[in-house]
Amino acid sequence: MARPLWKGAITFGLVHVPVAIHSAEDRKEFKFAMLDRRDLSPVGYKRYSKRSGKEVPWKDVVKGYEYDKDQYVVLSEEDFRRANPKASQTIEIQAFVPAGQIPPEYYETPYYLAPTERGRKAYALLREALHATQRVAIGQVVIRTTLHLAAVVPVNEAPILNTLRYADELREAKELDLPAGGMKGAGLSAKELDLAKRLVEDMTEDWKAARFKDTYHRDLMHRIEQKIKSGQTEEITEPEEAEQPARKSAQIIDLMGLLKESLRQGGGQSKAGTRRPPARVPKRSSRAAAAHTKAPSRRRRA
Repeated sequence: MARPLWKGAITFGLVHVPVAIHSAEDRKEFKFAMLDRRDLSPVGYKRYSKRSGKEVPWKDVVKGYEYDKDQYVVLSEEDFRRANPKASQTIEIQAFVPAGQIPPEYYETPYYLAPTERGRKAYALLREALHATQRVAIGQVVIRTTLHLAAVVPVNEAPILNTLRYADELREAKELDLPAGGMKGAGLSAKELDLAKRLVEDMTEDWKAARFKDTYHRDLMHRIEQKIKSGQTEEITEPEEAEQPARKSAQIIDLMGLLKESLRQGGGQSKAGTRRPPARVPKRSSRAAAAHTKAPSRRRRA
């Protein structure tokens, strides 16, 4: 694994757990070069001095805070560390909470937590305590000069440190034009809800992350290969004149008909691609609610 992004310690009570943080993401992304469409020459970017107009090499670039017009305080990595040595080197646990109480919109970026050589036993103690109590640990950590709220979530043998958004970083949903809550307020009938519940049950299965693939990455690669094979590498593809489908008013959508047809076709497809048999009307159950509030041993992706 690549070198750690951060080294320090987790503390809870008087327990000190030396750890390192490693990125848990491995994004599959294309790297595109920017080209001048006139001759397809690469377009470059330069770091230049706004005073002299000359290019500045990376070794001569430093961070500066503008405290007055064109007046700067120069800051090095050591200045960031000295600002608060404890905060930059320690994740101090402030609370333990049930995982199900953290709304999904707060989760941001996942990192692996790994023990250093001297911290293996304390690391295992924290991990097993989180599993046993079905809790996540909440603290704060400075990563790359930014203080993050974070949750330490037990996931098998490798706990995840997931950065969280602060409450004031989220917009209020009340700004949106949403249907009223409840069946009556939203204009739903009992039959429509019953059919929707049947469809949900019909498509319910255990979570298997490997089932879901980034098909767009594959399809775009196929498109690139097509252009190479057909000798269209320098051709700029223009949009086609596509006929726009007629828009239907929300008031005339036949929800009952759509739900019945979905159930007739078996709802969704299994991972093997076979249709499922239509589901029977399920009995009312609090099973789904209980599963949501129970702290999981396997963490969802944020």
